[in-house]
Amino acid sequence: MQGCVGMRVRIACCSLIFRKILKLNRTGLNKTEAGQVINLMSNDVNRFDLVATFLNYIWVMPIVVTVVSYLVWQHIGWATLAALAVIFLQTVLVQAYLSNLQGKFRGKIANRTDERVKVMSELVNGVQVIKMYAWEKPFEKLVDKLRRIEVGFILKTSFIKGFSTALSVFTERFILFAAVVAFVVMGGYIRAEITFSLVQYFNLLQLACNILFPMALSFLAEAMVSIRRLEDFLSLDELESAKAKEVYSFALNGQGLISNGADKEKHIEKVKSHPTGLTLANVSASWQENPIVETLRNITLTVKHGEFLGVAGLVGSGKSSLLQLILGELEPSHGTVSLGGGRISYASQEPWLFVASVRQNILFGLPYDRVRYKKVVSACALVRDFELLPAGDATLVGERGISLSGGQRARIGLARACYRQADIYLLDDPLSAVDTHVGKHLMAECVLGLLKGSTRILVTHQLHHLRAADNLIILRNGEIETQGSFEEVSRSPLFEELLEEDEQPQEDSAAKARSEQMRQRTMSIKSHISTSTLAEGEGNQDEPGETDELMEKGRVSGSVYLKYFRAGGGWPLLIFTMISIVAAQVVTSFGDLWLTSWMNKVEARHARLHTEVNDTMLTNPLNYTDSFTNITELPSFMDDVTDDTISTTNPNHTIIGTMLKTAVTMQNITLTDLEPFDNHFYIYIWAAAIFGCIILTTERSLLFLWVCMRSSIKLHNLMFSNIFSATMRFFDTNPSGRILNRFSKDMGVVDEILPRMILDSMQMFMVMFGILIMVAIVNPYMLVTTAVCGIFMYLWTVVYLNTAQAIKRVEGVSRSPVFSHVSATMSGLPTVRACSAEEMLRVQFDEKQDVHTAAWYLTLITNTAFSLWLSLISASYVVIVAYTFLLLDDGTTKSGDVGLALSQGLILVNMVQHGIKQATEVISQMTSVERVVQFTSLPQEESAGPPPPSAWPQRARLVFKDLYLRYDREAEPVLKNLNIVIESGWKVGVVGRTGAGKSSLISALFRLAPIDGHVYIDDVETGSIALKDLRSKIAIIPQEPVLFSASLRYNMDPFDKYTDAEIWKALEQVELKQSVTSLSAEVTAGGGNFSAGQRQLVCLARAALARNRLLVLDEATANVDPNTDALIQKSIRKHFSECTVITVAHRLHTVADSDRVIVMEAGQIVESGHPHELLQKSDGHFLRMVKQLGPASEQSLRNVARSAYAEHIKYVDADEQLQ
Repeated sequence: MQGCVGMRVRIACCSLIFRKILKLNRTGLNKTEAGQVINLMSNDVNRFDLVATFLNYIWVMPIVVTVVSYLVWQHIGWATLAALAVIFLQTVLVQAYLSNLQGKFRGKIANRTDERVKVMSELVNGVQVIKMYAWEKPFEKLVDKLRRIEVGFILKTSFIKGFSTALSVFTERFILFAAVVAFVVMGGYIRAEITFSLVQYFNLLQLACNILFPMALSFLAEAMVSIRRLEDFLSLDELESAKAKEVYSFALNGQGLISNGADKEKHIEKVKSHPTGLTLANVSASWQENPIVETLRNITLTVKHGEFLGVAGLVGSGKSSLLQLILGELEPSHGTVSLGGGRISYASQEPWLFVASVRQNILFGLPYDRVRYKKVVSACALVRDFELLPAGDATLVGERGISLSGGQRARIGLARACYRQADIYLLDDPLSAVDTHVGKHLMAECVLGLLKGSTRILVTHQLHHLRAADNLIILRNGEIETQGSFEEVSRSPLFEELLEEDEQPQEDSAAKARSEQMRQRTMSIKSHISTSTLAEGEGNQDEPGETDELMEKGRVSGSVYLKYFRAGGGWPLLIFTMISIVAAQVVTSFGDLWLTSWMNKVEARHARLHTEVNDTMLTNPLNYTDSFTNITELPSFMDDVTDDTISTTNPNHTIIGTMLKTAVTMQNITLTDLEPFDNHFYIYIWAAAIFGCIILTTERSLLFLWVCMRSSIKLHNLMFSNIFSATMRFFDTNPSGRILNRFSKDMGVVDEILPRMILDSMQMFMVMFGILIMVAIVNPYMLVTTAVCGIFMYLWTVVYLNTAQAIKRVEGVSRSPVFSHVSATMSGLPTVRACSAEEMLRVQFDEKQDVHTAAWYLTLITNTAFSLWLSLISASYVVIVAYTFLLLDDGTTKSGDVGLALSQGLILVNMVQHGIKQATEVISQMTSVERVVQFTSLPQEESAGPPPPSAWPQRARLVFKDLYLRYDREAEPVLKNLNIVIESGWKVGVVGRTGAGKSSLISALFRLAPIDGHVYIDDVETGSIALKDLRSKIAIIPQEPVLFSASLRYNMDPFDKYTDAEIWKALEQVELKQSVTSLSAEVTAGGGNFSAGQRQLVCLARAALARNRLLVLDEATANVDPNTDALIQKSIRKHFSECTVITVAHRLHTVADSDRVIVMEAGQIVESGHPHELLQKSDGHFLRMVKQLGPASEQSLRNVARSAYAEHIKYVDADEQLQ
């Protein structure tokens, strides 16, 4: 019942967290991260399952103490106070303090885990960039630093739990010792029946006060920490509710008028739809709470219904922020934003795709309308792509669209925005990733065709597309520099500056796509995220089969246990730990046996006195016997006889006393002559045994937990090292949620839950083993009963384990889709809200959580059934033990032995139930270790090799010889028989249509995928040297620049190799110095506080800082304006003039002045030469691509190529003369 209550609370909290995510504004998102949210949903909310199970014991404990104290009082009177004093000291003072301390540490652990998982989330998402920069080591140090801090707090908490566990063992005996000693000191006559009754009573107290109550306090303290963390998350800033669904108006003064900014209270009011599509009145806004300079300033703009507005500007001028303002993602600090005209649809600059089919990404929860779907697909130039994809539009898209090209992702994002019928379409630079032909098609068929009649706001760097715009605005530094028609704006100096370098990218979706590559990569993208819930419609094709997350079957392998414990230390340490565990139990059992021996001695002395008196009275009868009805009444009075005194206050006792004195005199003996006896001797030995128990159980617990912590540390480090040494194939086929599940939930189990469970189960089994030995000593026949019950328990345990482990694996696997869904949702929130898809994602989240809940519920009910049967077997065992003594009593059975057997048998019952449950839970939780171990043996990159010469490469001359590249060893090659030489210092452009293999060429150079053939740099084969040496010698500006949540300095130089002056110089070289306030300025996750263009410039500054001889640009200018593109090219010509530069071209104008252009198609080089030479070929591939630019652009490019060729000839001639 309690488990179900905890489960419901956990489910409610997870649902609440996800619903909160959907409402977070940018300020709230900047204060959290997917890693933190996953930690909340994996570790924090699980505390509610635990606290619900044990919470009742907080109020049960006082009741148990009261009842047991009364029963104990009946036996030992005032000596009970000694036992209560120990209970108060241990339970109220020590355990309460430890629980409070544990709660404090739990809060610190949670915060440290948040930081670690947050960093891990960023690293997993940016792993390709990390590999190409060879930055694994500094990030490994960063994670190791965070991990060490986290482990420090975990170790302290583990030691607290270990000490609490030790207390639960020796406190019962210490309470019994205090009570017995106090009773004896106060003149009481200790006997076996009293002692072993106390054993049972104090066993109940131990269970209630030393085990269940401390666990309840501990889990309550941890739950309170989790509640505070949940409160902090749920208190993050939200978007105003009216923004998401309603036509809205922002006004700081509440009157819909322009505010002077003095009143900082925000108001949102509904406004009725009116002919004006959009009005911004003197609006200012910023992404930061207290900015020095606002992102947008004094924006005043009116867009009529059905109007086409073009937005242009330099990098970082606020173009995307303007769209975010209209969407409601960016709140104005003052001014008014009024929308009229209904729904908004949005295509983001960085397309957001989720793990589903292409069609489901386009429909995004809307019903399938065949006619509109075909129109949208045609308008967005996706028809040919669907023909080439392995399963058409049913092809599964990997996480973040990793299986698609940049152009395909952009057009799918645009198709999603267009499929949604809206009144206002916000298009954030969707043309940057497509070639001229496709760009013209998108403008004519989509923006000016399909969307005609709607309000359209298009952000683009390609100004020639804006000739058809009804209105055009140019932004500079967050302000509108100029606005008006194209003709009016074109006369401004800023427009001319932007227009100078305007050129189009070169991707052509109508070309033959990388069908083979797509077949290899898309077919292998695996995920548990269901793709059946988004949309089902007419004409759905069967999707490629998904490969489930790796899930072992059967019991956890013994090798997993071996790896876990060996990770904690070598065999000597493990053997010493086992000796400590056994020694602690030996001392504990010796104390119990010594107590039994003491009680047997007392009983023997008492029995002898009893016998002597009876014999005397029977052989020498006195006249006093007439006061008795029967001589056999005498023994009952003997129970009140002490060692050397006889009560004279009771009249009957007076008679008996006289009789006894007479009898003793007749036998010429005294009471003390019967048998010399010293209680102090037994007390001292017993005290020594208890003291040894305290020392050894504490040492055993702390030592074992320390070994487990060492195992956890090593397994985490091994998993981290293996993951970041794994091939890119691994990351292509495993969503981030699946990987983060290992680093959050599974490591949380290995860190905190599993060690305590193993310690508990080992302790219980050692106690059971000790009890069985003691019981066998006093009654060997009980071994038969024990064996029979043990067989039944074993058989039932086997049945349970087979079921429980399978369910636990299913539960672990079903968690990953939940985390992946959360991570994907957080990365695409603006798109989700713009498409009003919150309800759809909520339904999806609930469905995924229901699958996980079903597995968890099965875990609960199987555990309950198992406990019930164990209880029945245990109860039968106690009954059989009791009747064994009755049936087999031959008159020699000692009461101490019976008391020991029964008391230990009752303890055994509790221990067996709790111990087997803990042991089975350990085996179930070992699936987390199993899942971690899986990630410690991943296929690794071939990174070994000798270091290259220290000055390598000096010339950076590249040779590709007989090169083949496969993303999978069993698949067809993506690159086929490449042979080319790139001389030192050449500037080489690589162009080609979608899927031609341009990015695969870079993968081959960086050894990101397996290759056949050879790649030489300065006559050194790249496959013969270490990966880190190869990659660190190649500078790259990636297509999707990645920044991490750290200081700007760390993002520039994680190795800390360069001085601040050198970093500032690099930033100045790329003209980014004015945009940076300080090198210690924090960069938000993913570089969110930098524009896409600024992130590219940071990557260029990294390259300038590294000063490598070889530079690679992978479509690096896709998201920058022409002016910034020109800046990048100028910087490359100036600062990398002596370097070999390979540019995967996105604008043909970029490669017009190259020394060589390589034209690729279908993984092969179809053309190579100087641009000018290639333009002379009437049927050349490069010429056909240039002609698509139009006559004016073609002539301009020819002129650039001709001039570059003339310079090239001069250089070659001069070089030949020198030779």
